[in-house]
Amino acid sequence: MIVAATVDYELNELKREFLDEAGEKVDEMQSIVDRGLRDAASLDRLTYLAHQLKGSGGSYGYSQISEDAAELEKAIETLAGEGGDTNMLEGKLRTHVGNLRRAIDDGITELV
Repeated sequence: MIVAATVDYELNELKREFLDEAGEKVDEMQSIVDRGLRDAASLDRLTYLAHQLKGSGGSYGYSQISEDAAELEKAIETLAGEGGDTNMLEGKLRTHVGNLRRAIDDGITELV
């Protein structure tokens, strides 16, 4: 049916756009983590990016992206709020950012 094919195509295009933008956000997250967590502004930016991915991931049907972003946001808020060990925080952030990257790559692969 032509209508269904058009809807699928348009939805896939929206998903591609989301995944491209999500990839850019994860690149920025990785850059922040690589520079080191030297200030509150870096943690605030990471929290903001994770929060955006958490909300939009689920909206596009990418529950894994949403879940990984939620875990990242939670780790940042918990450890930063408690003045936690920066090395432990960076390790958790690297793990969560890597998980997000894989989930985005998997989503892109599914659309090809």
